[in-house]
Amino acid sequence: MLRRLYDWTLALAETPHALWALAFISFIESSVFPIPPHVLVIPMVIARPDRWALIAGISAAASVAGGVAGYGLGAFAFEGFGRPVLEFYGYTEKFDVFAARYNEYGAWAVLVAGLTPFPFKIVTILSGATALNFWVFLLSSIVARTAIFFIMAALLWKLGPPIREFVEKRLGLMFVLFCILLFGGFAAVKFIL
Repeated sequence: MLRRLYDWTLALAETPHALWALAFISFIESSVFPIPPHVLVIPMVIARPDRWALIAGISAAASVAGGVAGYGLGAFAFEGFGRPVLEFYGYTEKFDVFAARYNEYGAWAVLVAGLTPFPFKIVTILSGATALNFWVFLLSSIVARTAIFFIMAALLWKLGPPIREFVEKRLGLMFVLFCILLFGGFAAVKFIL
C-alpha cells in the first residue's frame, strides 16, 4: 500500500493538478489539517527536480497564507472554531497559563514550529488566540516556512538521483521515520503545553 501511495504521488507530480494539490494541502495544513505538505514536496521534487524552486515557493506561500487563516481562527473564532481544534488535539487544559508566556516568546515559537515537525497549525491558532502581534507572526512565518521548504527542495534537487534511490529502497523506513517525527512533534506540543 505504501509503495502504491508513493507511486501515485510521483504520478501526481507529473499532472497539471500537482501544484494545485500541493498549494491546497500546504494551506489547510497550516490551520487545521494534520498531515504536513512535506509528504508531497519530497516526491514532487524527486519526480520533477527542474521545478524544485517552484514547488518550494508554492508550498511556502500557501503555508504562510494558511498560517494567516489559522491566526484568524485563533483571533476571531477561537471559541467557536479554534478551541474545538485545540480540544481535538488535546491542547486546551493549560491554555491560560501558556497564553501568558506565549507572547513573550511568540516569534521564536513560530520560527521553531515552522522549521521543525512541530505542528504548525497549533502555533498559528495560538498566535491569534493569544493576540501575538500579527506582523511579528507574519514575518516569522514567512522566514520559517520559506526556509524549510527551500532548503528541503534545494537539497533534494542538488542530491537528485541518489536521494530518489535511497528513498525508494527504504520506503518503509522513510515512512516510519516520518511518522516518528510527526507524532514526536505532537508529543512535544503536549509536553510544552
